[in-house]
Amino acid sequence: MTEEKKPMLEQAPEVEITHPASPEVSVEQQISQLTQLLNDSKDAFLRAKAEAENTRRRGVEDVAKAHKFAIESFAEYLLPVMDSMHAAMEHHNEDINKLKEGVELTLKQMKAALEKGKIVEIHPEIGSKFDPHHHQAIATVASDQESNTIVTVLQKGYLIADRVLRPALVTVSQPK
Repeated sequence: MTEEKKPMLEQAPEVEITHPASPEVSVEQQISQLTQLLNDSKDAFLRAKAEAENTRRRGVEDVAKAHKFAIESFAEYLLPVMDSMHAAMEHHNEDINKLKEGVELTLKQMKAALEKGKIVEIHPEIGSKFDPHHHQAIATVASDQESNTIVTVLQKGYLIADRVLRPALVTVSQPK
């Protein structure tokens, strides 16, 4: 740690206070020494307090900036997808097969962008067990399957960093 970065208490000047019984030091000198020590300690305290407040304020600003710009890297992944969508709109009168091919490529770009952003699909298999942490049952239907198993998937769900962003919408078999 550099000298200027040391805590203020370590930088406070040492004032040597002599023993009161000592005949060569008067009471006025002792009071002067103690007053100087008190003033130096007050100054060091105020500087340390100001430094702590500045550090706290910088921390609050850093957190605010992190929240504000957290989506920036994910948005960068989505920009190529947006470019592809604009290109598709410019060529919408051409062959339908080319349009379909372009949409498929754009979908691949979108999936790659989601993967880079740590967003994972929840696409349960039909017949798998219903998981209320990852699935949302829209309805229960009569089925030959075991109860509480997924009969149909109406909409995929998504996880972001192991947290459910949106549960998969499913229909579930009724208890028999």
